[in-house]
Amino acid sequence: MNLHSLLSDREREGRPIRVGLIGAGRYGTMYLAQARNIPGVHVVAIADINVERARGAFDLVEWPEDQKAADIPEALAHRTTTIVADASELFEHDLDVIVEATGNPIVGVRHALRAIETGKHIIMVTVEADALAGAALAKRAEKAGVVYSMAYGDQPALIMELVDWARTSGFDVVCAGKGAKYLEHYHQMNPDNVWENWEFSKELTDSGQLNPYMHTSFRDGTKAAIEMAAVANAAGLVPADTGLTFTPGDVEEIATISRPREVGGALSHEGTVDVMSSVTRDGQLIPHNTQEGVYVVVKATNAYVSTCFDEYPWHPDPTKQYAALYRPYHYVGLELNMSIANAVLRGISTGHPQGFYGDVVATAKKDLKAGELLDGEGGYTVYGKLVSAKHSVATGALPVALAHHVELRNDVAAGATVGWDDVVIDESLSEALELRRETEALLAD
Repeated sequence: MNLHSLLSDREREGRPIRVGLIGAGRYGTMYLAQARNIPGVHVVAIADINVERARGAFDLVEWPEDQKAADIPEALAHRTTTIVADASELFEHDLDVIVEATGNPIVGVRHALRAIETGKHIIMVTVEADALAGAALAKRAEKAGVVYSMAYGDQPALIMELVDWARTSGFDVVCAGKGAKYLEHYHQMNPDNVWENWEFSKELTDSGQLNPYMHTSFRDGTKAAIEMAAVANAAGLVPADTGLTFTPGDVEEIATISRPREVGGALSHEGTVDVMSSVTRDGQLIPHNTQEGVYVVVKATNAYVSTCFDEYPWHPDPTKQYAALYRPYHYVGLELNMSIANAVLRGISTGHPQGFYGDVVATAKKDLKAGELLDGEGGYTVYGKLVSAKHSVATGALPVALAHHVELRNDVAAGATVGWDDVVIDESLSEALELRRETEALLAD
């Protein structure tokens, strides 16, 4: 509760937290919009291979000209900010924390390793990298004495805050989850038809400002699976091997839906993760839906607690055994400094993997033929499905993060999981493969 006071102390002492930001996309730009209004924080450098995009981010947030530097040494000396094209420059200087916001899992793993090796805390915005190899990265960070953390503002870290609330309050977590829009045909979505499934104007979709691959991932279930894998691994929750249910419902129905099937819910078991849909299966918008929010469902520890669930307006399930805590919004990069401040000032994360419990496996969107190239998250060939890590490893499933620009050895039927044996692995991805093998070795018993 005293982070702002600690930041103000750093400001008065002239010892601001020195931040290196990798990636000037939406998330990074949102953080920049807040950074100059936060005491005790100095964004030293922004790294982006698209330098013009980074300059555009400066323009969007009205970054003052007199606060811009030519290079990192000048930025450090005068508390100004520079732009670099090569992220490796950040690791050569005395920064406190690296924010990895590229969105590329392979690059994200590489940057996290460099941060850990050079003694810098790492805030992993690229949740795709966390789902692929976060457990191993967290172990390496712990050994090196630095913090590896989820990024506050994105839904996984906010869910972990609710999980921590529940467990600290003495509850067992039945389900941790979030809302999203889902229809059954979304799994076959691709960048050619993606805008048919969004509510954007044609003027906006024709403008080139929106990435069709990214927005395909947001709708086809992949992004939801990746985010909930991160939560599963951080909270020690075990996903169902049949994937997320995307059960339709509103905020009053969270505890009724997110409970086990044997008592009328949608879950295969307690102690899991799930996503609720904001629309019915025929596409009707549900009033007071959960689409932008996150939640945790807990179970009454005794009859007295069940009575409490019934007496307060907490929307328990019909049995009064289950209740939910819900946060309706997430503010994305505008909230990022919570992770930065916790890492540097308290030495703690806002959520990080405790083991390997959930995995996102590549699943065929259509019948695939040997010789085809998979095009990864948000593409034409595969989507990501959440399963337990045990199931993934036992069946030899290929992580969706490694299903980009790899050739198929075998035919794979629509709806089937792509396996390691079905593809020609690019051994140039040695770092990511090494971290992935370390992650699989951490498979929870």
